[in-house]
Amino acid sequence: MHDVSDFGRRPTLKTDASISSGEAMQACPGHSLKHRPMDKLSGFLKKYRPAWGPVLEVYEGYSTQSDLRYKGSSGGVLSALATFGINNTRAENVIHVGSDPEAPYLNKTVISKNSDDIARNCGSRYATSSPCEALQDFSDGDNPYIFIGKPCDSAALDKLTCQSHSLKSNLVISLSFFCAGVPSTTGNLALLERQGFTEPTQIDHLKYRGEGWPGRWRATRHDKSSELSYAESWGFLQAFRQWRCHICPDHSGEFSDISVGDPWYREIKPEDQGQSLIIVRSEKGREYLKKAVSAGYISISTNTPEILPKSQPNLLISRGALWGRLLILRLTGSPMPSYQGFSFFIHWVRELSILQKIQSLVGTIKRVKRKSLRRSASIIDEIGKN
Repeated sequence: MHDVSDFGRRPTLKTDASISSGEAMQACPGHSLKHRPMDKLSGFLKKYRPAWGPVLEVYEGYSTQSDLRYKGSSGGVLSALATFGINNTRAENVIHVGSDPEAPYLNKTVISKNSDDIARNCGSRYATSSPCEALQDFSDGDNPYIFIGKPCDSAALDKLTCQSHSLKSNLVISLSFFCAGVPSTTGNLALLERQGFTEPTQIDHLKYRGEGWPGRWRATRHDKSSELSYAESWGFLQAFRQWRCHICPDHSGEFSDISVGDPWYREIKPEDQGQSLIIVRSEKGREYLKKAVSAGYISISTNTPEILPKSQPNLLISRGALWGRLLILRLTGSPMPSYQGFSFFIHWVRELSILQKIQSLVGTIKRVKRKSLRRSASIIDEIGKN
């Protein structure tokens, strides 16, 4: 994989590649994404299906390990779930993402083998990542793993496990987190420069959240440090999200077994300790969470599905805006993904104001022109721009 500053992670092309098989395209969630029919499945909360995908249960909880709760983005639940799996299930590996030690403004796919590894790489990373690149090492033999990724990563894994029996049999649990989009490397470098780091390669440490809830953006090197609030840093970085994020149908990890986000349904006070919003999306996820709680790794509240839409209203707006964006892509003849089993129009009507509807349509028209979305883009050309 190769980081392209304005676009994100891109594959490096092989010079000796075999004849195209189409397997990668079949697994790509940016090409197509389809929800399996749930009409005949019991237990799912139909009320939340149009906006949030499969939902069995919703909890608020936190890691009982105080350092994970403190260092994590909210309640440290993802790290706690992974730690439970490494210590108590057949899982021997956790595929997830951590800071690149050689360039802390970049991410690196890591394989954690124990609780210390997991703790070292916990916390949000608002930079491009590609944890699926590690899956090739788990497609053969007996090599059980836990996967933690963005919603699009979990969707890709879900499609891949339909193609590969080994990947499916080796998968212990798929975990995801809520995502409003991934800022590009260009955005991260621009924020560092704005804060006085004109030579980002000399940065020793970059943290986006955590060490409090929601925590602060912190950049340090041997002679300088800078901090911003979560709202200030994300307010800057979100302008640099790649186009794929603007036409993403899944911001809450609908294709994972368990997904985790922030319970923003109430005002967060400075003294509040981190809490995580936990969505159980499969029977496997329900059993796994139950065991983690029983083993003392996580503390959870009672099942409270009603806090889900109250916690993430902006994600409902994003889902509605997608209907308008896809409409413009279709009308302009621009390439667009195929999404099946999702509900967009109802949220376009209910969640967006008149102004937001206009912005969705006009903004997409401008992007089609500015980004030349009607023209096919070469991966080689994109890598050359880096």
